Amino acid sequence: MPQVSILVPVYNAEKTLDRCVDSILNQEYRDFELLLLDDGSTDGSGRICDAYAAKDPRVRVFHKANSGVSDTRNQGIAQARGKYLQFADSDDWFTPEATKFLVQAITEHGCDMVIADFYRVVGERVSQKGSIEEEGVLEQADFAVKMMQRPADFYYGVLWNKLYKRSIIQKHRLRMDSSVSWCEDFMFNLEYVRHAKKIYALRIPVYYYVKTKGSLVSQGLSVKKTIEMKRTVFACYNDFYKDVFDDKDYEKRKGQVYRFLLDAAGDGSVSPLNIPGTYRLGYERTRIGKGALAGEGVFFDAYRERKLQERLLDIVALRNDLATVDVKLLYFLSEPHEKCTLKEIAEMLNISRLELSASIQKLLGKEMIAPVEKERTKTKAQAKELPAPVEKGQKEPKQKTGGKDYAVTQEAENVLSELLFVLCDLEQMQYEGFSPEERELYEKLNEKRRRNIQNALRG
Repeated sequence: MPQVSILVPVYNAEKTLDRCVDSILNQEYRDFELLLLDDGSTDGSGRICDAYAAKDPRVRVFHKANSGVSDTRNQGIAQARGKYLQFADSDDWFTPEATKFLVQAITEHGCDMVIADFYRVVGERVSQKGSIEEEGVLEQADFAVKMMQRPADFYYGVLWNKLYKRSIIQKHRLRMDSSVSWCEDFMFNLEYVRHAKKIYALRIPVYYYVKTKGSLVSQGLSVKKTIEMKRTVFACYNDFYKDVFDDKDYEKRKGQVYRFLLDAAGDGSVSPLNIPGTYRLGYERTRIGKGALAGEGVFFDAYRERKLQERLLDIVALRNDLATVDVKLLYFLSEPHEKCTLKEIAEMLNISRLELSASIQKLLGKEMIAPVEKERTKTKAQAKELPAPVEKGQKEPKQKTGGKDYAVTQEAENVLSELLFVLCDLEQMQYEGFSPEERELYEKLNEKRRRNIQNALRG
């Protein structure tokens, strides 16, 4: 049985379906089944689904009469075989590492659900979205308090930025409410969290949500029907907090619970002008074009290797409110090396002098690096290990950067620890398919090649 079942309802999505399905099938994580649930499409969506099933054994297709997205998802849940459930909409798409990071989080931390950041896409603009600012495990009550602060937020309400345990859904017979067409996902989540003891907040965007849906009024719903649905959702929301909190805590927080009515007064409409921190789609993470990916020669090889490194460093940066350049600099400072000028460091990191200076100031402000007075002499044994961070505020000799020495501090410990895992992932990608003997031979030859280059440059 697959570890993960990914459920995608499909209705007249022939223009976007390829992008969605390709993003799932091309993920780094491979142990999943993809359920394409054709909800009576009248365009070419059904044929596209069947074509994918013919090419990839992980794809299962179900054709059915049109009954709406909630009922379609319910039928998909009934057919799923995976230990975990993941959802997507056919006009959206996943990041390449989405399922991998969700599964890692739920298994390594023994949680019942993972909730992750996502990208919101409006036209050609994109912004990162997330409400829980610190990554880590939350108990049920702590998660409920977080949700209370922004109750009508997509982050909490939708399905596609989360990973669920199928066993919990089966045990408590959880399903989507087909009688409502607003916040039905949120109601499902509320019922699920009632039975989730621990939730992991993952500070990595795993999904691209394309804003295409109109307001409730534009969907043909009357004002009366809209009010009735919002009352139904609020009743479910209110019951959730009565269940999670005892009577005393509920009465104390009752005013905050009723804030949902105010937050839900809008209909979810959004425009590029009211999304903070937007940038052009494609600039939110490291990407590489088809030409550069297929090109041959030493320049293409060096470029691709750098881009792969930057893509992995992106993940560390996102989790720690840093830019990729900041993570590069921290890694550089943590590694043993000879004294270098700012110009040399900038060239090695493939950034400008201005970017380097700004990064130094940012890391100093975050107290992740600290100036020191003189270099520290290292033994060969010490040089092979990642240097231990110095205590916050302590001045310890370290690397030279353009006339000043800087040391990584204890504040950077989490970033450096995550970097070690990223480097392991990088090694695994680079040596995939190598036998132990082939890897050993390659490393010996590469070391010889590296020394040859150093000797040539000394001349």
